[in-house]
Amino acid sequence: MPEGDTVFLAAARLRRALAGKVLTRSDFRVPRYATLDLRGQPVESVGSYGKHLFVRTPQVSIHTHLKMEGVWRVHTPGQRWTKPGFTARLILATDDAEAVGFSLGTVEVLPIADEHTVTDRLGPDLLGPNWNPAEAVRRLERTPETPIGTALLDQTNLAGIGNIYRSEVCFLRKIHPATPISRIEDLTALVDEAHRVLTRAAHEPPWRTLAYGKQHRPCPRCGTNLVIRMLGDGTREERGIYFCPRCQPSPPEVSGFSRG
Repeated sequence: MPEGDTVFLAAARLRRALAGKVLTRSDFRVPRYATLDLRGQPVESVGSYGKHLFVRTPQVSIHTHLKMEGVWRVHTPGQRWTKPGFTARLILATDDAEAVGFSLGTVEVLPIADEHTVTDRLGPDLLGPNWNPAEAVRRLERTPETPIGTALLDQTNLAGIGNIYRSEVCFLRKIHPATPISRIEDLTALVDEAHRVLTRAAHEPPWRTLAYGKQHRPCPRCGTNLVIRMLGDGTREERGIYFCPRCQPSPPEVSGFSRG
């Protein structure tokens, strides 16, 4: 699933293509909005919050989420699309640009006043202008026995981290991903690390992973082969997390891994 930096960069591309311009075409290829026509509406702004993206006109906010396979591409009018046409779920065009959302997981149109209903439940946005590390720490501390590798994926704690960056943050802090939140000595430093990593990924791409996707390869710190294990808490989808068994030793009597 695309992570916060990917959505942040997608919003920047759409902002350059659409913001301050008038829509000459809108094509919602989802049944609920099939008849909605926003032609003639100016795009006032484009923004992101965590993994959510918003294109705003004076009256409505077009909310999209990439989920697992979604992507936004910007083309010049008449340019051949780089993805199959049948996967397009939303097209927003101006005189000089055509933004196409392919395989989007969520497409919905909200009154501007209701946009907050999407973000109210989320934790602080790691890439937002009002990033609040103290609030992120407070939210993490609500569930002290949750493994940190699971808690980092919970967007109600802090918004923007996915499977890649939870592996990277735990690796950089030398924390075993199954460590309960209550056993982490400096939770503020971990939250600050998450902010640093995502900020660098968003503003100085590409981020070259240190642990993610590198099982059986030597740890860049100690040379021990990195491993992948499935981590979950029994209530959410399990995903593989990468770590160094030497640099990130498991705390006593903690495993947290269901299998793998």
